[in-house]
Amino acid sequence: MDRLIFTAYSGLSASMVQQRVIANNMANAQTTGFRAELLTTTPTTIKGPGLEARAMTDAQVRGASTRQGDVMQTGNPLDVALTGDTMLAVQAGNGDEAYTRRGDLSVDANGTLVNGDALPVLSDTGPITVPPGAALKIAPDGTVLAGDPAQAGAAPQPIGRLKLAAMTGSDVEKGLDGLFRVAGGGVLPTDDAAKVIPGSLEKSNVNPTQVLVDMVAAQRLFDMRARVVSTAKDNDEKSTALLGLPA
Repeated sequence: MDRLIFTAYSGLSASMVQQRVIANNMANAQTTGFRAELLTTTPTTIKGPGLEARAMTDAQVRGASTRQGDVMQTGNPLDVALTGDTMLAVQAGNGDEAYTRRGDLSVDANGTLVNGDALPVLSDTGPITVPPGAALKIAPDGTVLAGDPAQAGAAPQPIGRLKLAAMTGSDVEKGLDGLFRVAGGGVLPTDDAAKVIPGSLEKSNVNPTQVLVDMVAAQRLFDMRARVVSTAKDNDEKSTALLGLPA
């Protein structure tokens, strides 16, 4: 079989990955704190005998856009918008520390402070537990304050501080679950200078208009690559017909 088929197939495979990335970004255009995924396409030459005139295409999700999303005021004392390159530490499903921009916090049935994905929010010492019936608010430095509703004049007391970490200078990857992790394992150090905006949320940084344009372009590219396979098929059929002609 002509090597053109393999080259075209790798292009089709890359186009399918691209369309999945675009569809995921589009689906999360309204998700709080979502960072648009970025696709990297790399030519990969297969070594072997003969002239290396063609290269395969390898498409992978390598990271996410760091562009700041729009900040929306909600008035909810447990909502926090993260600014700059600050990330909020949460406990992933497997128990590891991971990072997110989603700051729509609440208290679950067990009294644990969780975000909108129901993941426990971490401090430097672990998940933050809230006293039953406490009135909560979050300070700009990430300190969680709990007040007793029965004592209206009493000052709220700190019960923990959100672990806020900065990605600057660290190799961080985005996983399939939408969470960020340190490449190769490990955790990010706490950034004591990091601040949050209480009573606000960061919107998704996906640009819906651009995503629609990208989807149309990706579909056209897929069609072009599919036509390459059809052309290679026609060429093979014509070559076979020539071989069948009488000498």
